[in-house]
Amino acid sequence: QVQLVESGGGLVQAGASLRLSCAPSGRTFSANNMAWFRQAPGKEREFVAAIGWSRNTLYTDSVKGRFTISRDSTKNTVDLQMNSLKPEDTAVYYCAADSKTGSYTLYGLLGKYDYWGQGTQVTVSS
Repeated sequence: QVQLVESGGGLVQAGASLRLSCAPSGRTFSANNMAWFRQAPGKEREFVAAIGWSRNTLYTDSVKGRFTISRDSTKNTVDLQMNSLKPEDTAVYYCAADSKTGSYTLYGLLGKYDYWGQGTQVTVSS
C-alpha cells in the first residue's frame, strides 16, 4: 500500500521557520513529480509548491522567496523549507505525488496528483 507521510508541522510565531518532510512508503517516487498543497479552515485546498523528478520547481506567488521545495533521492523524501512564516500560512499542509513518471511539466492542480498524505498542521501566531 502506497502512503505519503508528512511530518514537521507545529506552532510557531510569525517570522519563524519550519521544515516539513514527506516520506513515501510502499514505492519510490524518484521518477515522479511531487508537490505540497495546503488547506486553511473554511478554504479550499490550494497549491504551494511542486518539484519535478528532474528537480525543476514551481511555486505559488505568495510563497516565492520564502519557501523552498527540495527532494532527497537517497532518502526518498520531499521537503518544504518555510521561512519568514506569516499568520496567513496557517493551514494543514499535504504532500502529493503524481503517478506518472518522467513528466517535465509541473502542475499546481489538485487533479494532477494521485497520491495524498494525511496532512500536517502548521499554525503561525501573530
